[in-house]
Amino acid sequence: MATPSGLIRALHRGTLGQNMVVDRIFSGIQPTGTPHLGNYLGAIQNWVNLQEEYSSVLYSIMDMHSLTMPKEPAVLRQNILDTTAAILACGIDPKKCFLFRQSLVPEHAELAWILGCLTNVPRLLRLPQWKMKRASQNSEGTVGLLTYPVLQAADILLYKSTHVPVGEDQVLHLELAQDIAQHFNKKYGEFFPVPKAILSTTKKIKSLRDPAVKMSKSDPQKLATVNIADSPDEIVLKFRKAVTDFTSEVTYDPAARPGVSNLVSIHAAVTGLSMKEVLHQATGLDTAHYKMVVAESVIQKFAPIRNEIKKLQEDKSHLIKILEDGAEKAKELAAPIYQEIRRLVGFQ
Repeated sequence: MATPSGLIRALHRGTLGQNMVVDRIFSGIQPTGTPHLGNYLGAIQNWVNLQEEYSSVLYSIMDMHSLTMPKEPAVLRQNILDTTAAILACGIDPKKCFLFRQSLVPEHAELAWILGCLTNVPRLLRLPQWKMKRASQNSEGTVGLLTYPVLQAADILLYKSTHVPVGEDQVLHLELAQDIAQHFNKKYGEFFPVPKAILSTTKKIKSLRDPAVKMSKSDPQKLATVNIADSPDEIVLKFRKAVTDFTSEVTYDPAARPGVSNLVSIHAAVTGLSMKEVLHQATGLDTAHYKMVVAESVIQKFAPIRNEIKKLQEDKSHLIKILEDGAEKAKELAAPIYQEIRRLVGFQ
């Protein structure tokens, strides 16, 4: 039986009547090129599952956010395409979600200005990301770096999103979005749903060279980060060089044995097995042999993804069209919401 077009429009707007709100997922990823193992296990894998569970899902390539750290234009353009190819290869389906580039929907920036006028500066200065990233900019920091959490709030609220998949390090930013939504509602009347967090169940993936910090694309140690497009030889080398300790037995104890515990977390996440099952499989193995077991599991997981990335990267026009089509759908969804925001604040 066909769904009535009016119901489809109501679903897109986020309302099925005055008091009923549709559950809507919003999340985004910065275009840093091909994602790494931590991105995949902590976010993208969850995105693939969520697009099957929810009827209204938006995923954005956050190119505006990427400007908070200096980028050469040509590098940014290529990173946008490479990130898009990678998440498509991982299983994101444009038929089941809106996949789009943030800067193609100007309402993100316009709403960020409105919300910024409701946000106090001391609150932004307290956010740990400001303190950490400012250090990488010679302790100066830019206005964009300070205010990008407000743009994140606009990203979420523009679509009346109800749920946001986040990692532990983004919880404070979501709390800011929640507070901004409540502040707006108090000032202008109930309008925004207060978005809820969907926390990743995957343990945070750590650097292979320093298990005290999370895996990062910007890590200067090339052996610290496994990218999903790495060759089998590269993956084996990185796991062989992974920092562990002088105890040969494989156990899970993040406080006392962070390096080995990180390997166990990765092994469980890529195989879908429980920690208990993974440790049982590792019985009798020393850490040197176990590293190769984990490496092989990662190679098997990423082999089809790596092949698909290569195919998708050969057709740039296809990737661009997917992002443009997704942006048109996102604009259609955002337009009536933003027009109502304009009316509420007195612009029209």
